[in-house]
Amino acid sequence: MPPLTARQRAALTVALSLAVFMNVLDLSIANVAIPDIAGALGTSADQGTWVITSFAVSTAIAMPLTGWLGRRFGEVRVFLFCTALFTLTSLLCGFAPSLAGLIGLRTLQGVFAGPMIPLSQALLLNNYPDERKPLALALLVMVTVVAPVLGPVLGGWITDNWAWEWIFYINVPIGIAGTALTAVLLRGRETATARVPVDIAGMVLLAVGIGSLQVMLDRGKDLDWFASGFIVALAAVALVALTFFVAWELTEPQPAVDLRLFARRNFTVGTLALCLGYATYFGNIVLLPLWLQTQMGYTATWAGLAAAPVGLLSLALAVLLPRLMRRIDLRWISSASFCCLGLGSLWFAGFNTDVSFPMLAWSRFAQGLGLALFFVPLLSIVLSGLPPARVASATGLTNTVRTIGGSFATSLTTTWWDRREALHQSQLTESITAFNPLVQNQGDSSLALLERSIVQQAYMLATNDLFWLWGWTLLALIVVVWFARPPFSAARVHAAD
Repeated sequence: MPPLTARQRAALTVALSLAVFMNVLDLSIANVAIPDIAGALGTSADQGTWVITSFAVSTAIAMPLTGWLGRRFGEVRVFLFCTALFTLTSLLCGFAPSLAGLIGLRTLQGVFAGPMIPLSQALLLNNYPDERKPLALALLVMVTVVAPVLGPVLGGWITDNWAWEWIFYINVPIGIAGTALTAVLLRGRETATARVPVDIAGMVLLAVGIGSLQVMLDRGKDLDWFASGFIVALAAVALVALTFFVAWELTEPQPAVDLRLFARRNFTVGTLALCLGYATYFGNIVLLPLWLQTQMGYTATWAGLAAAPVGLLSLALAVLLPRLMRRIDLRWISSASFCCLGLGSLWFAGFNTDVSFPMLAWSRFAQGLGLALFFVPLLSIVLSGLPPARVASATGLTNTVRTIGGSFATSLTTTWWDRREALHQSQLTESITAFNPLVQNQGDSSLALLERSIVQQAYMLATNDLFWLWGWTLLALIVVVWFARPPFSAARVHAAD
């Protein structure tokens, strides 16, 4: 068939972006609605968190199987099937009569969500000419950047003004539009298929290993991590299952997950930099709204507005970035990205409780420059030199590692934040004793105000600690990215092995 015209490619980009947007949005939009969902379904908020956990676990399990599914059934067919069923399960989630029913539907929704993002990237790359591939990736990746920022704000607004069911219902028109438009544009453009054997052992080991790891990360903080026998058991199961999974997949002639991709230097370097960089970014977008709402008195809407500028430059530079990538070594662009993100985090680490909204917004805007240069160059490095048949496997595996990195970041960020706050609070209160004359002269209301101030300062110092850690981690990744070796320009993404 003749290649897509420029107008058709633009329409395909919109269609795939719609699917990616609702997918990524669902990772974060339900977070703020958990108390309302739990109350409406007659359960506790603690049990309600399984609405998030079930989706995250099934997504993490399904995502690395993208390559096998695409080879077996065709990438277009699998994408349309997953997007349509994701939309249907979103609708059914809104009608769930009980928490158990909602968790089951969210699990199914996550299974269909897993392959959607990797396949959207593969389909876009397969239908763009080589010189336009960076632009295609840039436009699609911007959706991935913006959706996690908008999720909590949109979820809070919907829950406050409508009802929690609408956080699922809004996916329905988006999903129908994305599925229908993609089906029309890619009719007759199915990728080659083969009767690839089913690697049952690999799939079972993957499901047990990734599932145990994801549940451990999601529940670890609530259960005090390794003080809980349940968490210890999950960690042991994850370690054993994933160890056997790696050994099995490296010796299996037709593996469910192509781990041999890690034998490629650029794939390994790019995936490592992408995973660690994304982990710091995700920890950042988890902590900032949490700190602003619990300690600084911001509403969910204003906390979202303070964080939103991080995506503005990403959108603005989406069209200019491909031109830069044709002229500048991708390692320099990635280095500039890590430099901006790292220095922006270190700048934030110097803030105090008197920081103003404009200062917060400007700091996020500055980090947005680094974020604009982050995803696309690294993805181009990851995919450099790969034939079309391995792109879906590579994007699926890279996105899986990135997603797990985000899960680690979420769990560790909230845990470290609380523990650093406890440490700083103990240090700040060392001189606050009954024998201190300043304390003896205070009334009950003044003491309560003092206690509140100490807690606020302790959380501020804990926030600074984490931004300091993220800043130096991001700067260290500059060294990592220089282990990649050219040629890896986006125009050579589909060069022969």
